[in-house]
Amino acid sequence: MAALQDIQNALVSAWAADGPLKLLIGEGAIFDAPPRGMQPPYVTILRHDAAPRDGDDAPGMEHRLTVHCWSPQPSRSAALQIAHRIETVAMRGVLEAGDHAVTHRRHVRTETAIDFATGRARAAVELRFYSEPMG
Repeated sequence: MAALQDIQNALVSAWAADGPLKLLIGEGAIFDAPPRGMQPPYVTILRHDAAPRDGDDAPGMEHRLTVHCWSPQPSRSAALQIAHRIETVAMRGVLEAGDHAVTHRRHVRTETAIDFATGRARAAVELRFYSEPMG
């Protein structure tokens, strides 16, 4: 499962280095799980699933990620601004994926919700990638 770790590390590194995203969520606000005691804005990687997708010449993996973008207020617009940066960097940014090459990127969907218990807005971004080992 090195491909899974390589792709996730590449995405987190690209998002952490993105200036416009830092302006929206701050420094160090990308997590695997919602941080306890920390107020939004922040981003969490809710899911990262990988399945083998072997091709003719090389073994490959399909990666499906769900990324939650949290806003501190009930503003879909604020959550969508974060989601837009997550998508833009994931689809167009440079991904240094260790021993794996990203061969396909796709934005699957974005959905929004307001959590009535906390009054916060969330945008969920679903992404799909294909990777192959290099070398």
